[in-house]
Amino acid sequence: MNASVVNKISNQVKIMLESKNIVLGVTGGIAAYKSCDLVSRLVKAGANVDVIMTENAINFISPLTFQALSSNQVIVDMFKEPKYWEIQHISLAKKADVVVIAPATANIIGKIANGIADDMLTTTAMATTAPLVFAPAMNSNMYENKILQSNIDRLRELGYHFIEPGEGRLACGDIGKGKMAEPYDIELCINEILNKKKDLQDKTIIITAGPTREPIDPVRFISNHSTGKMGYAIARMAAFRGADVTLVSGPVNLKTPIGVTTFSVITAQEMFETVREHYFDADIVIKAAAVADYTPAEVSSEKVKKNNLDLSLNMKRTEDILGYLGKHKHIGQFLCGFSMETQQVLEHSMEKLEKKNLDMIVANNLKDAGAGFGMDTNVVKLITRDEITELPLMSKEEVADRLLDEILLKVQ
Repeated sequence: MNASVVNKISNQVKIMLESKNIVLGVTGGIAAYKSCDLVSRLVKAGANVDVIMTENAINFISPLTFQALSSNQVIVDMFKEPKYWEIQHISLAKKADVVVIAPATANIIGKIANGIADDMLTTTAMATTAPLVFAPAMNSNMYENKILQSNIDRLRELGYHFIEPGEGRLACGDIGKGKMAEPYDIELCINEILNKKKDLQDKTIIITAGPTREPIDPVRFISNHSTGKMGYAIARMAAFRGADVTLVSGPVNLKTPIGVTTFSVITAQEMFETVREHYFDADIVIKAAAVADYTPAEVSSEKVKKNNLDLSLNMKRTEDILGYLGKHKHIGQFLCGFSMETQQVLEHSMEKLEKKNLDMIVANNLKDAGAGFGMDTNVVKLITRDEITELPLMSKEEVADRLLDEILLKVQ
C-alpha cells in the first residue's frame, strides 16, 4: 500500500483489532525504534502482540522495552527453555492471526524467500498459515538491488504482503527509498488484512486487462501504452474478497494474481473470442483492457521492407467487444466498462455508457496528475445512469476496492 495515499484516507478508516493475535518480528535495523510505537498502537487497538526479536535486533532495542509495551515475554533465543513445555515457533505460528516483520531487512527477506529457517523468527514465518506482512527498511541501494527485488517479487507471487518503504534521509546519510513505513501505515495495513470482507464469494467475475497487439508483419505490430495494472489490481482485490475470477489479459509484464484463472491473449479478436466463451457464466464483467479499435486489413507473412516511399496501412475495425457484451447481457448480469479520455470526459463517458448498454463506466482523464498508463495510482469517476461518484487520488488497489464496493451495492 502506498504510504502517501494511506495518509490521505486515514481519518476515514476504523481500526478493528480487538482480540486479534499479532506476531511482530523485529530484525536488526535502526528502524527498530519505530516498532515500539507500532506495538503500542496495536495494544491500544485491543490486539495481543507477541514479539520475536532476532539476535541482531537486540543491539538496537532492549527486549525489555517490547515486553513492557506488549505485556508478553519477548522471544529471542530459539532454544531457551520456556516456562512451560511447548514448541514455541509452532505455538506462535498457530496462534497468529497475522505475522508482521517490521523492520524487515534485506537479510530476513532473502532468508524467507529462499526457505531458510535458522532462528525463531524464520521458523515461525515458515510454520504459519496466517498472512505475513513485510515492512522493508534499509539503505536505498540495498532496496533497489536486483537480488532483493527478485526476492520481493517471489514472495509477492506466493501471496506475502509488502508495505512500501518511504523516501527521505536515511540513517546512513543517503537520500532515497528505504525508510520503514510509519507505524500507523503498518497498523492500517494489518487492519485491512484482518478485516477484509469475503463479500464476493458467490460471484463469478470476468475482468479484461492490458493492451492488444495487432500485427502488421512478423516483426511489427500496432498497440497502445496500457500496462494492465488497473485490471490486474481489480482481479487481485476481487479474488481477495472471495470471487471466482477469470482474467483475460493482453501482453503485460505483471505477475498473475493469486487465485485468479488467467487467459493470455494477443489480439483484439483473441480477446473477443475468449471473453465470449466465458461471458454467459459471469455475474459481473469488468472490461478494463485497452483494446485496439483498428487492425491491419492484411498481415504480411514476411517483413515489410523499408524503401524510399511513404507507407500506408489499410485498417479495418476490430470486433466491438463491449458493444457485443451489452447487446447480449442477460438479466441480473452487471457490465462495467472503462473510458480513458483527454477531453470532455463526462460527455464521452456517458455517451459510451448508453451506447454500449453498460451498468457502470469508470472514467479517467489521461491528463490528470496521478492517472494514466503505467501509474501505480489513479483518479477516476464511477458513472452510472443515476449518479457520478468522484474518487480522489488513490492507489490502483484502493480504486479497485471502491469499484467493487460500488458494484456490490448495485447487484445486491
